[in-house]
Amino acid sequence: MENSIKPIKEHLQDFLDFCEVEKGLRKNTQENYKNYLEKFFYWLDQGKNASLLPHQLTSDHIWAYRLFLSRTPSLTTGKLLSKGTQNYYLIALRALLGYFVAKDIQSTPPDKIALAKADRGLKSIKFLSLDQIGKLLSSIEPRDDISIRDRAILEAFFSTGLRIAELVSLNLEQFNSLKNKKDMELGVIGKGGKPRVVYFSERALDYIRKYLEIRNDVKHANQKSLFINFRDKKDDTDARLTPRSIERMVKKYALLSGVPVFTTPHTLRHSYATDLLNQGVDLRSIQEFLGHSNIATTQIYTHVTNKRLRDIHHQFHSDPDKK
Repeated sequence: MENSIKPIKEHLQDFLDFCEVEKGLRKNTQENYKNYLEKFFYWLDQGKNASLLPHQLTSDHIWAYRLFLSRTPSLTTGKLLSKGTQNYYLIALRALLGYFVAKDIQSTPPDKIALAKADRGLKSIKFLSLDQIGKLLSSIEPRDDISIRDRAILEAFFSTGLRIAELVSLNLEQFNSLKNKKDMELGVIGKGGKPRVVYFSERALDYIRKYLEIRNDVKHANQKSLFINFRDKKDDTDARLTPRSIERMVKKYALLSGVPVFTTPHTLRHSYATDLLNQGVDLRSIQEFLGHSNIATTQIYTHVTNKRLRDIHHQFHSDPDKK
């Protein structure tokens, strides 16, 4: 009963604890929820509703907040928020209201928050061609511990389609039995705690083996992380590479190789999926490879087959007026 008389803003930490313990959500997901809810709390403050209790939240409040999201420019870009971005804020608020339901705290039901209708067109994605992937990989000449590690990371990305958080989470013990394997299956826990299997190619494993030869000779050999920061000289700290450091590393080699500057670790994931589609792999299989919960998420890659089919049609289909 005590919870129901706390202002909505004061439920944030309890909500995040609920996400961690009962929903099993990852830290980055919790952090995203927190960041998106901060805008809702800011809106409450601006409207002198900082002390609003859960049961006092009405449909009118929700509508006013939606107008605020629709009409307020982003602090970083100065542009109005896209429908998709607005939905991220609304989904976070939905999750908070779902927490209230779970804890029997009276408030507006989460299903009363309808999401904005985004553009009907398929989401555009950026990817590299096989030639560009080749240029990116060959820009790293494995000469020292850092370049050997970096080549192993990029090879692993393109071989498996791993998300950056999944790659960062890899541990040394998972690769203890490589020996002379020509390929390897590895179970990972993906987004939303969903398990899946990823596949390392012979080439990717060759570079990981080269990396492990130096990885086990450095001061941080007792670290459980697979990919580590060799520049970290403190033995008692976690030397695991961070997502940010890997993003910077990929950007560096993108500039060196002359591939498009938009290249990121996620671009390699898109390139992995695009290559599979070009090789004739069906969407359902690609869904499994990528760990998507919903096939609709995987359908963003249909632009590849659509373009290929259009090109084939233009090349081979007969026009009766042109003989």
